[in-house]
Amino acid sequence: MQTQASASQQSSKGQPKVPVHVAIIMDGNGRWAQKRGLPRLDGHRVGVDSIQKILKTLSQKGVQYVTLYAFSTENWNRPEEEVTGILEILQYALRVQTEALHENNVRIVHI
Repeated sequence: MQTQASASQQSSKGQPKVPVHVAIIMDGNGRWAQKRGLPRLDGHRVGVDSIQKILKTLSQKGVQYVTLYAFSTENWNRPEEEVTGILEILQYALRVQTEALHENNVRIVHI
């Protein structure tokens, strides 16, 4: 992940400053899949894979806090099968990542 930083966003050494906190709104995974003729849940699975890569990069860059906005109240209006599928994908991702999350001192807060 690369960004171009303006002069005011440069550190004294000329390197881009690293934000302390990054927030990500997870949106469009289902639409992404539909545009490719795939089931919507496939898009949500790919979204989880993408987030894992992004989180690793952010950690390597020194970002201390990440907020993921992953499931809005409007999502409950989706078909029951899709809601159940999304929650199962989330549960699976957390289960398989638990060890890595603990090793990296990741704290999960669910609101």
